[in-house]
Amino acid sequence: MCSKEEMPGMIIARKTILLGICLVFAACANEDKGPVGQMVDIGTHRLQVRRQGRGTPAVVFDAGIGDTLEKLQVLQERLSGLTEVITYNRAGYGRSEAGPLPRDCGREAEELKSLLEKAAVPGPYVLVGHSLGALNAQMFAAMYPGDVTALVLLDPPPLSFLLGQDHRELASMAERMTAEWESAAAASGTADAAGRARAAFLRMIASEHREMFAASAWQIADISTFHDLKLLVFAAGRANPAFGEGADEYQKYWIEQSRAVAGRSIEGKFILAPEAGHYIHQDAPDLVVKAVTKLVLAARADPD
Repeated sequence: MCSKEEMPGMIIARKTILLGICLVFAACANEDKGPVGQMVDIGTHRLQVRRQGRGTPAVVFDAGIGDTLEKLQVLQERLSGLTEVITYNRAGYGRSEAGPLPRDCGREAEELKSLLEKAAVPGPYVLVGHSLGALNAQMFAAMYPGDVTALVLLDPPPLSFLLGQDHRELASMAERMTAEWESAAAASGTADAAGRARAAFLRMIASEHREMFAASAWQIADISTFHDLKLLVFAAGRANPAFGEGADEYQKYWIEQSRAVAGRSIEGKFILAPEAGHYIHQDAPDLVVKAVTKLVLAARADPD
């Protein structure tokens, strides 16, 4: 327990770090569930990809930090009757091999591009990213605009927070979470295959998390516009209790930051999921499926 002298911010930090550690162990526990799918060599390492359904444009999902493709399985199954749906595990996740460091959005967008090319998945894609995956998706759309017909962002992290411009009181919490993952990676051991895989996974997410507040944030900040790309930005309406007394205020800020992202395209739209938490695709799957379905059908009706 925290002593009476400890500040509320420290309590928030401990709660959030605990959530992060639980997230890591949940992801490790889920890594071998479901069909393996396809292992694709992108040159530096192999990535696990799962394909379901047929048709174009393909819907490509990128999950949040620490989340394997299993988190997206329900959406993949529901949309696979409409078109081909792609889920994959980033480097070090699930059965995917560890990749080069650092793990910033630019590198991960390049790896996704290589994966889709090597797996012969034709573009352009409806690209759907959750949380960190939403940062990666934005980077992919900026780097390869001809490969994206629509972009869906599920609760993207607030950019001004990642850049250290707002809610700086939470910065130490993020730094401690990264340090915890790095320490856990060092303590995982390499005596057996499971230990080596766990250590690699922890190194990957620690680097992803560190770069969210460094190179990745600046890469996203450099994207001035998505021009006329069809862009949907979903925001969660339900505050995260891990942020303590300031949770409601922080959620309002997060919502407005998401609304601003939608303004980066003249075809941008903002959607609030009032009863959903950060995992919008789990709390409000019907809302997400309906939106993605409309984008797929619109792309078919206007292929140019």
